[in-house]
Amino acid sequence: MIVIAALYQFTDLPDVTEVHAKLKNLCTDLKMKGVLLLAPEGINGTVAGTREAIDTFLATLKSDQRFAGIAHKESYADEMPFYRLKVRLKKEIVTLRMPEANPSKMVGTYVEPKDWNALISDPDVILVDTRNDYEVKIGAFKNTINPEIDVFVDFPNYVRENLSEFKHKKIVTFCTGGIRCEKATAFMKLEGFEEVYHLKGGILKYLEEIPQEESLWEGECFVFDQRVSVGHGLTQGDYKPCYGCRMPLSPEERLSPHYIEGIQCHHCHDKLSEKSIRGNYERQRQILLAHKQQKQHIGATRGSPQ
Repeated sequence: MIVIAALYQFTDLPDVTEVHAKLKNLCTDLKMKGVLLLAPEGINGTVAGTREAIDTFLATLKSDQRFAGIAHKESYADEMPFYRLKVRLKKEIVTLRMPEANPSKMVGTYVEPKDWNALISDPDVILVDTRNDYEVKIGAFKNTINPEIDVFVDFPNYVRENLSEFKHKKIVTFCTGGIRCEKATAFMKLEGFEEVYHLKGGILKYLEEIPQEESLWEGECFVFDQRVSVGHGLTQGDYKPCYGCRMPLSPEERLSPHYIEGIQCHHCHDKLSEKSIRGNYERQRQILLAHKQQKQHIGATRGSPQ
């Protein structure tokens, strides 16, 4: 059984280069895989490994007082959901390009999963998804507004162009694990929104804690690893990635005549260059060969949310 730990924390890291080196060496020694992003503003990522490896990693991380209170969300898989380990230095742990929107100084009101249903059932609230369009399309809460953004840096423009008249209304936001809402609500408070709320722990915590029969979630939740999506109880979902464009595909979409496993789908079949298609065919050949030889192919994942 593989343990998957998703975590983030905003905290000042003036020594981020040293922290990066320490955590990269630790994860390598523990034979963990996944993606960790480090920046002067904190840490963000999802890592996977054995139970012992994850426990050792978290204990070491929390031994640094700046991460002592870090929370993480766990899920499980029969196979390793990442192909490799990536520990990267970045300018931001989630890209918004607005340093003044600093969750360490200002943030919206956290809402526990157990209180979420009552809040979003209020007809006077405005419920806004802060995720990218391809994520929203495979699952969201009832009555959610989809900003239809391609990347998170587009969110401020959406707010200014579409929500400015609602600065006196109750605005409620959510995202996969909670990190994008930290910056989204910090930004909205700077813009003068009076009541801004966000789901603590994100969709993943909600799906983990709220029984399916009580849930207001519809569909599946996109995740940034080879599982592609999860459902209630954080069980693996039915979506698979297109390796031509990385879009998540439902079982029905994979029945399209334009879908070729490992090559293309109906989203990208008429957009890929011949060079890309040849490369995809070669990669798929290598994947099948690796499976035949019972080896793990080194491929790519989407990484962390942007």
